[in-house]
Amino acid sequence: MTNERLNEIGGIILDAAITVHRELGPGLLESAYQLALKRELELRGLNVKAKVPVELIYKSIPLGKAYEIDLLVEDEIIIENKSVETKAPVFIFQVITYLKLYHQKKLGYLINFNVQYLKDGFKRIVNNF
Repeated sequence: MTNERLNEIGGIILDAAITVHRELGPGLLESAYQLALKRELELRGLNVKAKVPVELIYKSIPLGKAYEIDLLVEDEIIIENKSVETKAPVFIFQVITYLKLYHQKKLGYLINFNVQYLKDGFKRIVNNF
């Protein structure tokens, strides 16, 4: 997939996340936002998978499922949903790890819905983009 297409889908993701945030507001559980965002992205014509397992490879040996991606959009873009008061730096590292471990994906988003304005909870993360 081209970088231009990835950016185009990223715009759709941002708009869908804003729509979900306006509809539900802050303060719900992460799982509620995940379900709503998945549905909103599907309504916009995107292929979305939820709770995608990520295998850990250690010294070239597969160790099994170690992580779970919240949402995988068009088999290319990783979304990690949060609903927390304080955004910890480890959340960014979590998305970077998913990008590297899951077939070297290029683009991910960290979205914290527990904010007054979604722009304060939306972070774009790249890997060799």
